[in-house]
Amino acid sequence: MSDQPGEEHGREGGESVWRRGGAWLRSHPPPGPFRPDFWRSPLRGPWLTSVFGLVLLVGIPIVALTGLLSYAAYNPWLPRNDTTPESGLLGFYFFDWPTWPAWLYRVTQGAHVILGLTLIPVLLAKLWSVIPKLFLWPPARSVAEAVERASLLLLVGGAVFEFATGVLNIQLFYTVFPFSFYSAHLYGAWIFIAGFVVHLAVKLPRMVRALRSRSLRGELRTGLDGTRPEPPDPGGLVATRPAEPSLSRRGLLGFVGGGSLLIFGLSVGQTLDGPLRRTALLAPHGRMYGPGPNDFQVNKSAGAMGVDLASTGPGWRLELAGGRLIRLSRADLLALPQYTYALPIACVEGWSTQQTWTGPRLVDLARLAGTVPGRVEVYVESLERGGAFSEASLSARQVADHRSLLALRVNGADLSLDHGYPARIIVPNAPGVHNTKWVRRLSFRLQGG
Repeated sequence: MSDQPGEEHGREGGESVWRRGGAWLRSHPPPGPFRPDFWRSPLRGPWLTSVFGLVLLVGIPIVALTGLLSYAAYNPWLPRNDTTPESGLLGFYFFDWPTWPAWLYRVTQGAHVILGLTLIPVLLAKLWSVIPKLFLWPPARSVAEAVERASLLLLVGGAVFEFATGVLNIQLFYTVFPFSFYSAHLYGAWIFIAGFVVHLAVKLPRMVRALRSRSLRGELRTGLDGTRPEPPDPGGLVATRPAEPSLSRRGLLGFVGGGSLLIFGLSVGQTLDGPLRRTALLAPHGRMYGPGPNDFQVNKSAGAMGVDLASTGPGWRLELAGGRLIRLSRADLLALPQYTYALPIACVEGWSTQQTWTGPRLVDLARLAGTVPGRVEVYVESLERGGAFSEASLSARQVADHRSLLALRVNGADLSLDHGYPARIIVPNAPGVHNTKWVRRLSFRLQGG
């Protein structure tokens, strides 16, 4: 009990003013979407929102995990590999990226991009289903509701940012970003993941109850004539003054699912060799192909990277630096023992292809430079001018793998200029940008040195 008689009365009076203020705000919402009767779709409700949420609950963690694995695949602890050096704890990693199996990055990054694209219709449908929540008035009526709304802001904002920038990136529209895509996408991912986790913790019990409230099979058997609004809910998703339905829930679910299947069908071919590649109409913008055995995808052309015939002609030399410095012509490299392996290249944009590469092994070049394979990393430098990945480091594990090549030929023919002539790196399970083209120098150094 308070020592001051008027103190308790003052608190009660303050709470009363707060309640009266909240009641006044609820009864005087701004016009338009802030008014409950503005939203009239008879399809919206906790069950429909939960169905879309369940699909995203399965798909988004896969997209997030494969995205973080893509970051780890760059071996960011090596010099020049971390495109987000200021990320601090957000750029953590737990392991060196392996070279076995050779197809791992092809699968993880393909899943990241293709599944992300496939989920776009579901994400848009989910946003449509909860849009009245974004305009609730007043914005928060309690601390718990304020936390929920904040998580919703992080979730929606993060999702829109991640999916939008991701789509622009895989179409190679880098110039529209007034920032670095790589760092912004990483930070945006963590903001989105934080919002996703908080939102899931708040909403999961309600989602489970909503999913149990009606049968999916029953809804898929219900046509337009039988479509009715869901029962009123305290969350504000069900319309207070619903209009007559012009589409059944079955139709909406079919439309969203059909859209996802269409996007999947127009995208998945870019990760597969064979006839389906011709169906990949949503593959990265600006695809270019080479002649004959070099007829497979090129991400960046030689011309775009400032590499010309003059710099790759007879005067080109590869420098090997380690215990000693050696300069080798292409003829010298062809005179070394040649090895042939069928290995995929897979790019962050989601496309991949497997080709047959021939050239000297990196382990042999390391020995030639006077170093011991298994204990040395290599710093690769390209003739490329001004590109973000004109230089890259490969780990000691990658150097020591007997399938890691300085490729001179592909599919039995010399590399084309666009595919990296006179020499390019091919390392099993490495991101495409680390399979450096137009190599001019390999610097071997002790691991961690």
